[in-house]
Amino acid sequence: MLLNNIISFIADPIINNKEVADSISNELKSSASKLSSLSFDEIIQKLVDGAVDIGMRILIAIVVFYIGKLIINKIHTIVKNVMIKHSLDKSLTTFVLSLVKITLLFVLIVSVIGILGIETSSFIAIFASAGVAIGMALSGTLQNFAGGVLILFIKPYKIGDYIEFGNYQGTVKEIQIFNTILNTPDNKSIIIPNGGLSTGTINNYSKEEYRRLSWDISISYGDDVDVARKVALDILRADDRVVIKYREDDREMRQNRNELAKDEKMQEIVNKIEHKKTWIKRIFSRKSKIQADVEKWKEAQAEKIEAKIPKVDCSPSVFLTSLADSSIVVTIRAWTRSEFYWSVLYDVNEKIYKEFPKNGLSFPFPQMDIHVTQSN
Repeated sequence: MLLNNIISFIADPIINNKEVADSISNELKSSASKLSSLSFDEIIQKLVDGAVDIGMRILIAIVVFYIGKLIINKIHTIVKNVMIKHSLDKSLTTFVLSLVKITLLFVLIVSVIGILGIETSSFIAIFASAGVAIGMALSGTLQNFAGGVLILFIKPYKIGDYIEFGNYQGTVKEIQIFNTILNTPDNKSIIIPNGGLSTGTINNYSKEEYRRLSWDISISYGDDVDVARKVALDILRADDRVVIKYREDDREMRQNRNELAKDEKMQEIVNKIEHKKTWIKRIFSRKSKIQADVEKWKEAQAEKIEAKIPKVDCSPSVFLTSLADSSIVVTIRAWTRSEFYWSVLYDVNEKIYKEFPKNGLSFPFPQMDIHVTQSN
């Protein structure tokens, strides 16, 4: 009762201070009168009983605390192993593990306080009030926190993606709870708050598997457009990174190459264990067969899905875009995988610069025809 009056006095400014003081005084007088009515032996007995009760509570609380910590650590380890096994994002794993541990520790501390005989509802009310006050003071920070949670779960981008946000472009280096760190091509670190990223417009260049390239090349009036088209197509078709016709066929071709490389590597491993025991060979071959069956099933499912989607022709193309003042503008387009985008762009630029003049095509400078007339 006395503890409740003290908490009420602190938490509720409406209560009059004099009334609370009178209540505390009455409680003390009542306790004193009860003690005066007891004999010395009874007082000693009550003190001993109270000390034993408090000691038992403290002992139980200590035992529960250490057992609870062991259980929390075990749960933390289990959750961590599960998330690592499923190859979840590193940033999401760290966030979830921290949240789980803090929540369980809070529950454990409240339970220990309850075992000690202290009213836990008062502590929960105090924590709730403190949380509201902190939330109002850190509204911007909490917005970034909420944005970080959304990014980690919705995954508009992931670590390693090349994204554009506003005036900033770069590769995602880290996704933290409050910020995302971009690494620019010239090795600058840009820290962007997650609040804006979660509500703003993001251009994720790495989201799609394939991207289209485009070159606008100016040639002189009088140059043969058909020759320019032939030279440009020969350059693109000779590049192994450029899609020949369909993206699906290009994907299958590269998958077959990867499978061939895997098979060669697998054969090397098999050759190395030929001298091992027979049961090792059986286990290895069985595992390989299971993996092959799983891959075949995945391929069959993918083929069923792709069969319902019409293929888009992504063949390299060259066409006349415009007749400019000083030149003819020819546009060249081709598709490639996202990871090859920049290398193909720069390589084809250089090849066009070298091959066009060899075939009688010239790159004109801006020019103006001036006609001079003689007046009589």
